[in-house]
Amino acid sequence: MTLPKIILKPGKDEPVRRFHPWIFSGAIARMEGSPADGDLAEVFGRDGRLLGVGHFHHGSIAVRLLAFGAADLQDPGFWEQKFRSAFQVRQTTGLAGNPETDCYRLVHGEGDGLSGLIVDIYGPAAVLQCHSIGMHRQRHLIADALKSLYGEKLTVVYDKSKEALPPKYADQMQNEYLLNAPEGNTQQPVRENGVEFRVDWETGQKTGFFLDQRDNRQLLSRFVRDKTVLNTFCYTGGFSCYALKAGAQLVHSVDVSAKAMELTAQNVALNAPYLGQHEGFTEDVLRYLNQTDRQYEVMIVDPPAYAKSMDKRHNAVQGYKRLNEAALRKVAPGGILFTFSCSQVVDRELFYHTIAAAAMEVKRPVRVLHHLTQGADHPVSLFHPEGSYLKGLVLYVE
Repeated sequence: MTLPKIILKPGKDEPVRRFHPWIFSGAIARMEGSPADGDLAEVFGRDGRLLGVGHFHHGSIAVRLLAFGAADLQDPGFWEQKFRSAFQVRQTTGLAGNPETDCYRLVHGEGDGLSGLIVDIYGPAAVLQCHSIGMHRQRHLIADALKSLYGEKLTVVYDKSKEALPPKYADQMQNEYLLNAPEGNTQQPVRENGVEFRVDWETGQKTGFFLDQRDNRQLLSRFVRDKTVLNTFCYTGGFSCYALKAGAQLVHSVDVSAKAMELTAQNVALNAPYLGQHEGFTEDVLRYLNQTDRQYEVMIVDPPAYAKSMDKRHNAVQGYKRLNEAALRKVAPGGILFTFSCSQVVDRELFYHTIAAAAMEVKRPVRVLHHLTQGADHPVSLFHPEGSYLKGLVLYVE
């Protein structure tokens, strides 16, 4: 099969030669052929050298490269090799085959050389999310590669891509089971560092659970014994369950979503017995912080992304500043604040300065104990720093 050819402008091939997987539309000199959204395309330098093969899309990112040099992306062997490579990374980091943790991210987009694809493992189930039309068209090859990798250990493959795909294409698609639709309840029990959770990939956010915070939840366990803890934007209660299992005296969980609070209550009950007490509040976090009279010895502030584009960045920064001002006022003297941002357009330096501005506003001395990021199953390619999105700080507040 002859693929459309994309020829780059002079000098625009340097990022590709340094293994950056995105071809921006402004870098293209001309195209031979008329690729449609989702089609495979070959990318060439001005000198005629084949640079790579990937998925084409009309937009700012015109090509997402999946191979540097020649490759047959319709060959099942290509996908099997990519998935074996990703699995080996998870083995190396102690996740795959870990009896205490049976949920992890197997494929993290560009970090695993598969731009536009996420695959999360929940026990015997794999949940995939495609962020490009081209990747979504490969979903059956992806499911086959997963079956080849895991064999009989894999009993379910669910495609949850509709929410992540371009709207016009997504309107024609439905989330679907690519292997063994379960009957009845789709909640899957999983273990993370020995803590129990139920994951519902059909109705939950993203693929059902925020796996990227695993290491940070484990770190929290060091700080909470016999302490009062507030977990804001708690979603399914990840930090809350870790705190209770680690011996917290009291844990309050807050989220504006009633569904999230139901899931939190279920997960808290799943981890009983524990010595402390738990109470959930279905309320806007900022309103709760501004109205409560209580101070907490440990606090977690983990909001959803405040900005997904550069033109929203200023508003996001102001939102993070207001939120962290309110939080810092409610941390007890000598207390700990875990604070996060998952907004990719707010980089580490900007986030740090935003939290510093909040601390200056409340006039409290603050020490930085840890700089936090996403777990090792969310790897970042050295040549694609844009893959680093989660940043956080552990603060000691006087």
